[in-house]
Amino acid sequence: MKYPFPAPRPLDKTRMPELERVVEALCMPESYESVIHHSLHDTPMPSLKDLEELMSRLKAVIFPGFYGTSRIRLDSMRYHMAANLDFIYRNLAEQIRRGSCFTCAELAAECALDEDASNELALKFLEALPRIRKLLAADVKAAYESDPAAKTPGETIFCYPSITALIHQRIAHVLYKLDVPLIPRILTEMAHSATGIDIHPGATIGEEFFIDHGTGVVIGETCIIGKGCRLYQGVTLGALSFPKEEDGSLVKGRDRHPILEDHVTVYAGATILGRVVIGKGAVVGGNVWVTHDVPPGARLVQQHYAYHDKSVNRL
Repeated sequence: MKYPFPAPRPLDKTRMPELERVVEALCMPESYESVIHHSLHDTPMPSLKDLEELMSRLKAVIFPGFYGTSRIRLDSMRYHMAANLDFIYRNLAEQIRRGSCFTCAELAAECALDEDASNELALKFLEALPRIRKLLAADVKAAYESDPAAKTPGETIFCYPSITALIHQRIAHVLYKLDVPLIPRILTEMAHSATGIDIHPGATIGEEFFIDHGTGVVIGETCIIGKGCRLYQGVTLGALSFPKEEDGSLVKGRDRHPILEDHVTVYAGATILGRVVIGKGAVVGGNVWVTHDVPPGARLVQQHYAYHDKSVNRL
């Protein structure tokens, strides 16, 4: 076995008896049975380092000049594009195969996805890149037009966590729809770690989507978000309850998250739970808890109470 670090040396039992006891305890089957990963066919697990490089090159393809080679000349763009796409195709196919073997090791006796199938999925993903770029260009437009603090559209590409999260999610969503195992979730969790925005790869998000500030936003797997929607920090689009099977395990695959129709705005700290529909053009105010449908054009806000404190009126 090759290690990414120097191979471990045998323990010196005369000097480290305590360490030897820890090793013995950790190597007992009852200790490791629930946490060990058994790889089929000695296939390595997906590589986080390679997936980071994959995302870096995908960003360079989608937004030339902003990522990767910062100085792009039009007469050499085809060269850089072809080189990046070749790397992306080969690397993605390998990571798809590894992700499939990882999942099969957990759930099945043999891998369901061979090398040819992985290559085919990687190629189908590449064919979706023009559509992904179009959606992300619309997201950049929405971010620039919605935030008076943004001086240029390019500023939102460089600086805004919303755009970073959406780059990862829109890429991951295509892979998710292709039934690629594991890899889509890894890609969105990369953005979650970097931005504090947690968007499941399964969420369906329309064009011109913008999350202002973004920290603490959660968007669940079966969410459907229409065109031109706006969210603020701390918004949760989650599930209200989790039905269980007779054996107590959670029921999988049900639509359990909200639907936001076109041009819905949800302000900071609002929580919307369950398969409810927020109608077109509705506004959900800050810190509101919603578990029912909201009609189109409605304004849902907290109730305010006024009280008198000597000479000061507070709302």
